[in-house]
Amino acid sequence: MIDSELEEAINKQINEEIYSSYLYLSMSAYFESMGLKGFAHWMYVQHKEEMDHAMKFYRFLVERGGKVKLYEIKEPPHEWNSPLHVFEDTLKHERHITECINNLADLAEKKKDRAMLSLLQWFIDEQVEEEANAEEIIQMLKMIGDKGHGILMIDRELAKRVYTPLVAEQNGH
Repeated sequence: MIDSELEEAINKQINEEIYSSYLYLSMSAYFESMGLKGFAHWMYVQHKEEMDHAMKFYRFLVERGGKVKLYEIKEPPHEWNSPLHVFEDTLKHERHITECINNLADLAEKKKDRAMLSLLQWFIDEQVEEEANAEEIIQMLKMIGDKGHGILMIDRELAKRVYTPLVAEQNGH
């Protein structure tokens, strides 16, 4: 049975991950409204990955004998000033998630929960990648400025992103 304080913290993280999914779906819709299908696709893939992350925590909690509690999801923003602004918000949000994951790791260390620490190592590594991806796109957007042809080139590049479900999700777990 999982420690009650860890159980509560995991439930809060499930909420954070579902909100992340919701936020990226909103960003995808924003890009759709702008006719930027590649940007929209990139964010849609991000949305799906975040839901996978929520389910990874969900499955872990169930497997440890904990009770999943789904909390209210706050409404995400709907409008941004530019693609650059969207990705700056993305980076800010990913840094927030990194902080949440690190706080969970601190709690797991305090509780000496090795299984939780093992799970969180995957998320810690994932967050490095998440922040790096956002930073790379921000740098590209800053280089091109307001040049429409540059946005369209990035749009084509982002359209190539492929969604790869987590193995556990492929097996229906």
